[in-house]
Amino acid sequence: MGTGRLEAFSDGVVAIIITIMVLELKVPHGIGLAELRPLLPVFLSYVLSFIYVGIYWNNHHHMLQLVETVSGPILWANLHLLFWLSLVPFVTAWMGENHLAAAPVALYGGVLIMAAMAYTLLMTLMIRHEGPDSPLAKAMGRDVKGKLSLAIYAAAIGMAFVQPLVSLGLYVMVAAAWFIPDRRVERTLRSA
Repeated sequence: MGTGRLEAFSDGVVAIIITIMVLELKVPHGIGLAELRPLLPVFLSYVLSFIYVGIYWNNHHHMLQLVETVSGPILWANLHLLFWLSLVPFVTAWMGENHLAAAPVALYGGVLIMAAMAYTLLMTLMIRHEGPDSPLAKAMGRDVKGKLSLAIYAAAIGMAFVQPLVSLGLYVMVAAAWFIPDRRVERTLRSA
């Protein structure tokens, strides 16, 4: 089967996730700029999560440009990814509301690492489905950036119980590394 329905459904779920996140931003009860200060951790958590969801949406879209068909296991792997992404609004709100306390920061990292593992599984199944000589397999190569991201998430989760702010910095670092769409995919798309 083609990729159209998988991509359309995924786009819809991502749009809902972003909508839920923005609805968690509460309007202050005053009119001065000082009223915004207590909302800063909530807003910054939202910005980071918006970027992460955007990164997944962007890379998911690019990955699907290199795939011709999908299978039942790929559909389930995609739902697995969407499940973890659907938890981003919850952990974002919890982390922001509790001003970067250890447990919320660790759970935020837990959701990030599970989403990364789900994305890796999805990519692996797509490569297996399309074949080792497929454009996606050639573009992904050994996926060093993906594996390094998983290691950084694991370190950040542990670090959350010692220095939550350092963990947050590690999450930002991984997001910065993935912010620009995967150049491997871009090169493969241009050469095709």
